[in-house]
Amino acid sequence: MLVAPQPDTRPSAPPPDDKPAAPAARPGATLVALLVVAGALGGYRFFAGTHAAPTPAEKPAPLAWSGDTVTVPETSPVRAQLVVAPVAEREFHRDLVLPAAVEADPAQLIKVLPPVAGRVTQLKVQLGERVTAGQPLVVLDSPDLGTAYADYDRAKAQLALTVKARDRQRALLKIGGAAEKDVQQSESDYLAAEAEQRRALARLQQIGVDAESTAKSRNVTVTAPMGGSVIELDVGPGAYWNDPTASLMTVADLHTVWVTAGVPEKDTALVAKGQAVDVAFAAYPNETFHGHVLFVSDVVDTDTRRTKVRIAFDNPDTRLRPGMFANVTFHAPAQRAAVIPASALVLKDDANEVLVETAPWTFAARPVDIAFQQGDDVVLRDGLKAGERVVVKGGVLLGD
Repeated sequence: MLVAPQPDTRPSAPPPDDKPAAPAARPGATLVALLVVAGALGGYRFFAGTHAAPTPAEKPAPLAWSGDTVTVPETSPVRAQLVVAPVAEREFHRDLVLPAAVEADPAQLIKVLPPVAGRVTQLKVQLGERVTAGQPLVVLDSPDLGTAYADYDRAKAQLALTVKARDRQRALLKIGGAAEKDVQQSESDYLAAEAEQRRALARLQQIGVDAESTAKSRNVTVTAPMGGSVIELDVGPGAYWNDPTASLMTVADLHTVWVTAGVPEKDTALVAKGQAVDVAFAAYPNETFHGHVLFVSDVVDTDTRRTKVRIAFDNPDTRLRPGMFANVTFHAPAQRAAVIPASALVLKDDANEVLVETAPWTFAARPVDIAFQQGDDVVLRDGLKAGERVVVKGGVLLGD
């Protein structure tokens, strides 16, 4: 039989404090709370799955190469750093500035040679001194002068004897006391003696002494052949000068001087006779001398690969002196050529190249031949035509 359960009559334990005990949770409320948490977690997962961040795409390359050409894509940051401009063609005047030096005019200088060998006993001038024509320069003690005097005296005496012999044979021939051949021989002896006497006299005159002087000294005084300045001095007191072909000194007339410059072989075509030039001397920094090209050599110096060019200047006050340094500016005639900025050049393997635009934002390297550079402009001899577009700034960014 069924028996109803009996109530528990055991006393319950008192609460730990005076607060009332919390009511026991209901089984239904706990289930609802679990369902809410599960729904929240599922909703978060669904939302997170539908809104996940995409995988980052790969960045495009800043340059695209195709053979020898390079293209700058539209999105490339390199575009903002490039400057492209057309090649200009314009007329320009090129000034060629070259170092030069002052020289004496070779047509106005004389190498002073000793007439005889001898020892230098007196030197009467110094290097750079101005002299007048006939002024004593050097005194030589020369035994050769005594020999020249003796030759003249002997020739003079021989001539006197042959004159007497000739006259005697002529007189005998008139009275029939001489043979014809004897007369002819006397005439021949006379002519030979006369020639010897003229030779001995000319020798003394060449030395510069008086043949009939009673004071026949061995001293020879060498005088200046013309007025000018002593620009070279090769002798000193006490030296024995035994080579009559070696000069003692050089005297030059400096009323006209040359300014000589060496033009590089590659620039020879820019210089011509009669061309206007400006010359600036280090000695006169605030003054410019204007002149014209007098002479352009037909020969290139094999050592320096330069052509000598000379400009003549009148120098009445001797302000310009041999040995002075100067800078010569040659004004070349106007020319037309393609010109680009120096920043457009790209050096590759010791060659100059430019980047030419073959299509919008597409470039190809092209070698160029540079004529010369003037300031920031580069004048081209070959490689580009006027109107072609080239990179004038930032070309190094397109290097491979």
